[in-house]
Amino acid sequence: MSLCVLRLSAIGDICHTLPVVRTLQAHLPDTPITWIIGRTEAGLIGDIPGIEFITFDKRTGLSGMRAIGKQLRGRRFETLLHMQISIRASILSAFVSADRRIGFDRERARDFQWLFTNERIAPAPRQHVMEGLFGFAEALGITGQVLRWDIPVPSDAKEFAHSVIPDGRPTMVISPCSSSRFRNFRNWRPENYIAVAEHAHRVHGLDILVTGGPTTIERDYGARIAKDANAPVTNLVGETNLKQLFAVLQGATVVVSPDSGPVHMATAAGTPVIGLYASSNPDRTGPSRQRQWTVNRYPEALMRECGKTVDEVRWGNRVRSPDAMDLVAVTDVTERLDALLSPSA
Repeated sequence: MSLCVLRLSAIGDICHTLPVVRTLQAHLPDTPITWIIGRTEAGLIGDIPGIEFITFDKRTGLSGMRAIGKQLRGRRFETLLHMQISIRASILSAFVSADRRIGFDRERARDFQWLFTNERIAPAPRQHVMEGLFGFAEALGITGQVLRWDIPVPSDAKEFAHSVIPDGRPTMVISPCSSSRFRNFRNWRPENYIAVAEHAHRVHGLDILVTGGPTTIERDYGARIAKDANAPVTNLVGETNLKQLFAVLQGATVVVSPDSGPVHMATAAGTPVIGLYASSNPDRTGPSRQRQWTVNRYPEALMRECGKTVDEVRWGNRVRSPDAMDLVAVTDVTERLDALLSPSA
C-alpha cells in the first residue's frame, strides 16, 4: 500500500495530525507515506525521517498546485487521506491520483470536500480535533493509537534554547497572542500576563520568556510585558524560528498561552501548558493531553453572547466578542500554576 496524507496547516492542526501519522507508521511499517504539507508547517516537522514531505506554499495558488501535480506525475497512491477541510486543499487534492480518496463524513466535510473524495470516515460528533483525525486511521482498520510526536530538534536549536534557559533553570514561557486573524477574540490583556509573570517569579522563582511571531501586535505585547513586569523577562518575540521555539518550549517548566499553535507545540514537546480559553471550546481545540490545567471560560462566554449552552450550539462554534477573554481571571491562571507546581502534582 502507498499512502498520501494531505494536511497543509495550521501549526496546531499539524501537531494533532502527527500522532495519527505516527500511528500509521507503527501499524503499517512497510507502507511508504507521503505528506503534502504547508511551507511554514514543514519548517517544524519536515525533517522527520521515514516520511516523504511535499511542500505547498499557499501564496503560489494554482501555479503551485500545478507544480505539485507535475512532481507527482506518473505516481498513483492506493489511498489519499484528505485531512483538511478547505476549498484550497480540496482543489490541490485533485492533482493527487489515488484509488481510495478518504475525506470527512458529510457533516464535517465543509467547503464541498465530499466532491473530491469517494469514501468518508465514520461520523463522530463533538470530538476533539485530534480524535477526529484518528478517524482516518480507523477507516484503514487501525484502532490502536500511538500518541507519539518525536519532532526532531537540530543541535543549533538546542543550543539556542540552552542560551535562553541556561542550566535548565525553572522557566515559564508566555506565548501571549493567537493568530492575527483572531486577535480580537482570543488574546488576553497584556496586564494580565504581567500579573501572572510577577506571581510566577515571586512565588515559584520562575524566569519568564515571552515568545511570538513578528507581527506588530505580538511585538507590542512582548515589549510591554518585558518593560512593565517586576520580574526577569526575556523578550524573544520575533526572534525564533519554529525549531528554536519548539526547543524553548521543550526546555520550559510550563507554558501559558491562549488557543494557538504554541499550545499544541508545547503538548508535542511534553511540557505542561496552561491554555486560556473563552472564545473557543477547549474540549475541541484545547491541549490534547493534561487538559486539567486549562482555564475554560467558554461556557460562560457562550451564554453571555447568545444565551445558549455548549450542548445547544454547533460543535466548534466560536464566541466573537472582543471582551470574551476578560472572563479569564488572573487568579484562574495563578491557581492552575500553583497546583501544577505543587509537590503533589
